[in-house]
Amino acid sequence: MTGLLLVLALFAPVIVLLACLAPARRKHLPALLWLAPLPALIAALTASGSAIRLPASLLRLTLALDAPGALLLGVCALLWSAGGLTAAFWLRGKPDAFRFTVWWLLTLTGSIGVFIAADLVTFYLVYALVSLPAYGLVAYEGTPGARRAGAVYVALALLGEAFLLLAFVLLAQAEPDNSLLIADGVAALPGSPFQGLTIALLLLGFALKMGLVPFHVWMPLTYTATPIPAAAVLSGAAVKAGVIGLIRFLPFGIALPGWGEALTAIGFLSAFYGVALGITQSNPKTILAYSSISQMGVIAAVSGMGLMSGDAAAVIGIAFYAAHHVLVKGGLFLAIGAVGKRGLWPVLLPAAIIALGIAGLPLTGGYLAKLAVKDLLGKGVVGLLGALSGAASTLLMLHFLSRLALLQSGRSVPERPVQIWLATAFAAVFVPWLVYLTLWGGADVLSAYALSSAIWPMLLGFALAYALRRWGSALPRVPPGDIIVFAAPAVAAAWKSTAAIERLDYRLRAWPVAGISLLALVILLGVALIAG
Repeated sequence: MTGLLLVLALFAPVIVLLACLAPARRKHLPALLWLAPLPALIAALTASGSAIRLPASLLRLTLALDAPGALLLGVCALLWSAGGLTAAFWLRGKPDAFRFTVWWLLTLTGSIGVFIAADLVTFYLVYALVSLPAYGLVAYEGTPGARRAGAVYVALALLGEAFLLLAFVLLAQAEPDNSLLIADGVAALPGSPFQGLTIALLLLGFALKMGLVPFHVWMPLTYTATPIPAAAVLSGAAVKAGVIGLIRFLPFGIALPGWGEALTAIGFLSAFYGVALGITQSNPKTILAYSSISQMGVIAAVSGMGLMSGDAAAVIGIAFYAAHHVLVKGGLFLAIGAVGKRGLWPVLLPAAIIALGIAGLPLTGGYLAKLAVKDLLGKGVVGLLGALSGAASTLLMLHFLSRLALLQSGRSVPERPVQIWLATAFAAVFVPWLVYLTLWGGADVLSAYALSSAIWPMLLGFALAYALRRWGSALPRVPPGDIIVFAAPAVAAAWKSTAAIERLDYRLRAWPVAGISLLALVILLGVALIAG
C-alpha cells in the first residue's frame, strides 16, 4: 500500500493536469495547484522505507523512499503547496494562466520524482523533468531579460544532464550484475576502473544544478526574472535535485579524501563568493539568488567533509540542512510578493526571524540546521570557515532585509497571500524543531557552548553590516550573472570570429583549387610538426 502511495505522489500532478485538459475546465486548474503535492507530503510522512517497481507499460520505473528522501520530499511538498496557493491568486485575470500551470505541474512532477527515484533511468527522466519544463516558468513574462535567463538556464541544465548521462553509463557498466538500481551502482563504484571519472562527472552535473561557482551564473539571472510564486519553488525545492543527487550517488560509506577536499573547497568558495556578490545587489530577488549560491556552497562543503571521512551517517545531516533551506528560501521569496501598501511589519518581522535563521539565529530552524552539521565540519580550520560563513550570511540577510524594507509600493496584496507567507514562515521555524527533536533529541540544544557558538558569528555579521551601511556605496555594482555578463564581449567576439570563419569556408569551398591548396598546406604543416 505504501508503495502505491509513492506512485500516486509521482503522478498526482499529471493526473491534475489531465483532469483539466478540457477547455471548459482549464480555468479551474490554478485553483488546484496546491492539491497536487499533497500525496507527496502524505508519502513523506507515512511511506518511508517503502519501494515499488512499476510494470513494463510504465517503463519499469523503480521508486523507493529512505529517510533523507522523505525529509526533503516532505518539506518540498509543503513549499510547492504554499507556492501553488500563491500562484492561484497571482494568475487571476491572466489570459495565459493555463500555459503557466502546465509548466508548473510538469516541473512539480520532476521535483517530487528526484526524491523517490531508485534506479538510473527513473532518476534521469525525473531530473530532466525538474529542469527543462522550468524554462516555461522562468521565461513566462516574455521580456528580453526573462528569455535570456531562460536560455542560459536551459543551456546549463542540458550541460549538467549530459555530464550525468555519461556518469550513469559508467555506473551501469561497473555494476557486475547489470542492475540499474542506484544503490547497486554506487556500491560497485569503489571497484570501478572509472571511479575517478565517474565521480568527477557526477560532481559536475550536480554542481550545475546546485549553482556552485563557477556554474552559478544561471541562478541570479533566473530568480530575478522569474515570477514570485515560481521563484519560491524553484529556489527552495527544485534546486534540491542537486542535493539529493549528492546524497544518492556519492559513496559516503568509504573515505575519499581527495574528492572530499575538492568538494569542500568548492563549497566554501561558493559560500563566500555568493555573499561577496550578493551585497553588491539592490534587487531583493537577486540578493536571495546569491544567498542560495552561498547556502548550496555550505551544503557542498558539509558533503565534502562527509565524503572525506567516509561517514555514511552524514547524509541525514546534509538532508536536514537542505530541508531547512527549502522552507526559508521559498518563504523569503513569498515575503517579497506579500509586501503591499498595508504595511511592512506583517512581512518584515517574520522575514527577519527566518532570514537570520540562515545565519544560525538561536531558537530558529537554522540554528538547529547548523547544530546538525557542526560535528561534520569539526573544530579546526573547516569549522572556523563554517562559523565565518554564518557571519557572512548574517551580513547578506541584513542587506536583504534593508532592501525589502524599501520595497513597499502602492500595490494591494490580497489577504490570502499574506496569510500563506506567514504560514510558511511559521513552518520554517516549527518543522525543523519537530524533525530535530525526533532525530537527535534535545540534548545540548540550549547549552551555553551551542548558544555562544551561534551568537559570535552573528555579532561579527552585524558589525560587517554596519560597515556596509557606511561604506557600501563604494562597492562596484555587479550585474546579476556576474561572470557570464563580464564574458559577454568575449563571447560576442568569438561569435563574430565564427561567422568570419564560416564565410571564409564558404568562399574556399566555392574555389576548389584554393580549398585543395589549403588542405595540402595543413597536411604538410602537420607532417612537419610530427617529424620535428
